[in-house]
Amino acid sequence: MRLRSAPIGVILAGGPGLRIGGDKAIVELHGEPLIGYPLNAVQEVLGKVAIAAKSGTKLPPLSSVMVWIEPERPSHPLVGITQALALAGGRPVLVCAGDLPFVTPGLIQRLVRADPGRAPVVVASAGGRMHPLLGCYRARALQLLAGPARTGTASLHETIASIGPVLVEADDPEELFDVDTPDDLLLATAMLDRRRASAAASDQPNVKS
Repeated sequence: MRLRSAPIGVILAGGPGLRIGGDKAIVELHGEPLIGYPLNAVQEVLGKVAIAAKSGTKLPPLSSVMVWIEPERPSHPLVGITQALALAGGRPVLVCAGDLPFVTPGLIQRLVRADPGRAPVVVASAGGRMHPLLGCYRARALQLLAGPARTGTASLHETIASIGPVLVEADDPEELFDVDTPDDLLLATAMLDRRRASAAASDQPNVKS
């Protein structure tokens, strides 16, 4: 992939986070900022990564990451996507919601490498349901999404479905688990505990009696 056409990774963090009490990016999961989990996954794949956020969004200390400020109004996920496309200089943009703690570099890589054909976007899916906040958007998606982004009233899923996305099915549906509420955070903590316990058990040497 030529450098000038390599996607820029963009973590979407412009949402108000009302259901979790605000400032979702600095909510901690196992002592780490929630946004750090998807950020690390994207950084393993792409050399240039930015965070799209409102001017007043509280973010944890971050190194080697640009912050792209999106318009204050309307408050809609399409605003972050279109602002990222506008600032990307014609390069594709791999967008990833900042509340996906279990997304993996492997899925990011598959989205980046997928052949879009004539489609303007490649989007992750699980069980046939697409997840528009994890996808690789081509430059021409900007002109298709700019209108709905300005009004801020269109359904995100219906809008992305209308432009004919290519879907990439996640190997593990948990990769697309998003943390929206305190209950989601508790569930994510339990999921992470389970994953770490499983990994620790698999690292134990087999002891023969």
